[in-house]
Amino acid sequence: MKINWAENLRQNVHQLAESLGNLFVETFHYMALFAIGAVTAWAAVMEFLGMIEAGHIKIDDILLLFIYLELGAMVGIYFKTNHMPVRFLIYVAITALTRLLISNVSHHNPPDIGIIYLCGGILLLAFSILVVRYASSQFPSVKIAHPQRKIGAGSGEHPEVEKGEL
Repeated sequence: MKINWAENLRQNVHQLAESLGNLFVETFHYMALFAIGAVTAWAAVMEFLGMIEAGHIKIDDILLLFIYLELGAMVGIYFKTNHMPVRFLIYVAITALTRLLISNVSHHNPPDIGIIYLCGGILLLAFSILVVRYASSQFPSVKIAHPQRKIGAGSGEHPEVEKGEL
């Protein structure tokens, strides 16, 4: 019976350490998200101001702004759901490859096998989005008790699952 106090003390110390650890990890997590969001917004604004200063806008510049938009959307979705939307990373990659492809073509580089590689990469990434969407619809990360049941008046959405992930 005398060892019982030691076991209680050990459990209390363990709970305190776990709570402090969770606090530190979540604090770092949110500070890093704010920093990433702020840097993304700052970079997008600076790029936009650079376009205005240059006096003309190229398609490369517009696609770069779309990349910033997708990165900002990823940060926003992560704040709301605590899930990293892998699809958005793939969208960024597709936009980046498209930007590279358009840049190569618009600067009158002679056609070569590199264009085929870029197009193949874009096709592969588009196919990967299809696979991710199918997998997330067939194997959702959140179990739903009654998947056929409607939530609310005429709603087909489930509040527990991120839109597009069911």
